[in-house]
Amino acid sequence: MKEIKIKVKKLDPRAIIPKYQNIGDAGFDFYALLKEGIEYIAVDPNSQKIINTGISCTIPIGYEIQVRPRSGLSYKYEITVTNSPGTIDSGYVIPNEIKVLIYNLSSKNIFMIRNGDRIAQGVLSEVPMAIFEEVMGEEDSDRNRGGGFGSTGIS
Repeated sequence: MKEIKIKVKKLDPRAIIPKYQNIGDAGFDFYALLKEGIEYIAVDPNSQKIINTGISCTIPIGYEIQVRPRSGLSYKYEITVTNSPGTIDSGYVIPNEIKVLIYNLSSKNIFMIRNGDRIAQGVLSEVPMAIFEEVMGEEDSDRNRGGGFGSTGIS
């Protein structure tokens, strides 16, 4: 297993450094950090909130951290990450705080987030850089499958 070192800074001493729950997990957990004196944040039905983590990190160039929903929260409470997967680029360095955009898909239930709750997962991914080359003709027309959204006939 390839290991990549990520430098992490707590922006608040109460913050929890991300961690994998089990050996072999692809994703590590991000934890909510609420302001001092705040017991919980309520995410109303069909609405979203930005949740602080209290941490910042430096990701090596050529990598990103993808922020994804936790499957248990999605299944049990209809909670997701709005811009899933969100991207934390290698240029978003210390002291920029990692925040998670949580969306409540439920039409009737309020979702409560408390300090220290696991709110999302992160996956470290290698990111190759694309080199864009302008072309003048239809050089790959033999590979054109045609159509766009829904063109395969599957709804």
